[in-house]
Amino acid sequence: MIRAIDLSKRYRDGHLALDALNIEVGPGQLYCLLGAQGSGKTTAVHLLLGLTEPTSGRVEIAGFDVRTATQRARQAICYLPPDFVFYESLTARENLGMFARLGGRKAYSRRDENLALREVGLAEKSFDQLVVSYSRGMRQKLAVAVALLRGAPVWILDETFSGLDPQTSAELLELLQAARDEGRSVLWATQDLFRAKELADSVGILKEGRQVLSYSREELGYQDLEQLYLDYMRGGGIG
Repeated sequence: MIRAIDLSKRYRDGHLALDALNIEVGPGQLYCLLGAQGSGKTTAVHLLLGLTEPTSGRVEIAGFDVRTATQRARQAICYLPPDFVFYESLTARENLGMFARLGGRKAYSRRDENLALREVGLAEKSFDQLVVSYSRGMRQKLAVAVALLRGAPVWILDETFSGLDPQTSAELLELLQAARDEGRSVLWATQDLFRAKELADSVGILKEGRQVLSYSREELGYQDLEQLYLDYMRGGGIG
């Protein structure tokens, strides 16, 4: 479960980066947080992760308050950033095991590693290759393998699949759907309007730090998400 309650962030220079954001993502749900660059998506993600202190409001992850039970909350999260930073002098398998242990997964076998790496579509010959030789798409697949091996109930993604070739992007999005179908709570901050319309159980739109729309899939069935998004981005909104 991911909950943001009246979550706000104002910086020392007076800039209001996020204004009273409210989100709830239950187990087995995928929530897409849409917005252009500068809309507040990354600020929202950093607040959800406990990397930034909110000015007001609160965040709960898997029932734990991010401010008062930070370690417990973070152990429940797997964060997939735009570019996951690996140790390039280590192999894919070594990186996978190290990040799983750092994330709190102590007991796992080589078979568990193999299953995670196979599930994300990496070729077996690449398991023991140095990550320095990996393409960007292979690195993003390895990042998802880290999430799978950790077994975290909450996934938070920030533009994770941007800039990938269509086939790799499609494969990773299928893994995202599978994570949702396995009961994880997934929040994906993205500009990918069309994928959001296709995959999301709920969608929110941010503009200049303000949540201007929040719809469930059922409600979106009666709306044109593309037109709603474009209207808000142009400054109109819905009358």
